[in-house]
Amino acid sequence: MSEAILEPDLPIIDPHHHLWDLRPLMAAFPEPRHHFIEAIALSPYYTFNELHADATCGHNVIGTVFMECGAFYRAGADDAFKVVGEVEYVNGVAAQSASGLYGDIRLCDAIIGHADLRLGAKAGDVLDALSAASPRFKGIRHQGAWNADPDVLGPPFHAPEGLYNDPAFREGFAELGKRGLTFDAWLLEPQLDDVLSLARAFPDQTIVLDHCGTPLGMGSYHGKLHERFDTWREKIKAIGQCQNVSVKLGGLAMSFAGMPDHGPAAGLSSETLAAMWRPYIETCIEAFGPTRSMFESNYPVDKWGASYATLWNAFKHLTIGASAEEKRALYAGTAARVYGMEHLLA
Repeated sequence: MSEAILEPDLPIIDPHHHLWDLRPLMAAFPEPRHHFIEAIALSPYYTFNELHADATCGHNVIGTVFMECGAFYRAGADDAFKVVGEVEYVNGVAAQSASGLYGDIRLCDAIIGHADLRLGAKAGDVLDALSAASPRFKGIRHQGAWNADPDVLGPPFHAPEGLYNDPAFREGFAELGKRGLTFDAWLLEPQLDDVLSLARAFPDQTIVLDHCGTPLGMGSYHGKLHERFDTWREKIKAIGQCQNVSVKLGGLAMSFAGMPDHGPAAGLSSETLAAMWRPYIETCIEAFGPTRSMFESNYPVDKWGASYATLWNAFKHLTIGASAEEKRALYAGTAARVYGMEHLLA
């Protein structure tokens, strides 16, 4: 569905997207496949050209943040240091964009990598190697998504149960603060207490909660979004009281949430998507405030529910009544502050 771009001059920093080549992964998981694998299979190859085409579709995207996804790891390196290859690769994509040959947009101006924090204090060596790999490296994500229902998470995506409460993980987590690095947290709605505990234990550590805390509408949670909404909302409010935590407004088009519950590229209008997502987006903004909230594309994963242009139109429908200052924060300012990208707004 093609739509006219709303507010085409509004500056956007997209703080969450991936780059990958998932063709080897797809070969490793033949039919029958988990629904999430099917969703990401919409874009098995997503690198500079695909990202540039989406980010220049008509919205005023001025810069982006790459989010780790286990891509382009170093072959032959020690297991702990294979992750450095991903940052090295993305830094090259960022340099390509920064050449100016492709316009003023600055793709991957900030890079979020991965380090296994279960290494404890030894994770610091990996963090130092990641920092040395790119001046654009800003922090890591160590996803903690777990659920007892195998229909919720496919086999490649399961983290250990209770990861964020693990003593070794927290020892590694402390290494982030020593280096002024950020932490992106991805887990599922039933696990939100783990983020709350982590944020309270490390009140000076910058934490970003991905995807509105990932409400669940798949597997044994199918049809229960409304039933579980109040529980989700209360946990979001509690996390929002932690001043060291910001939230990413998006990820709701993923197959996990079931909003929409069909894909790929469901073809729903931006108005329909905005109505579907409004209770979650507005709750997050109320809990965190505009200066700790940032809209995200989560592309190409959220391609399951909408094109890049339609996705940002949906967000803009949700902020029609917001002030210019609030929009500046929600669409660019918060991301610029959290990820050290203020130069893009100068």
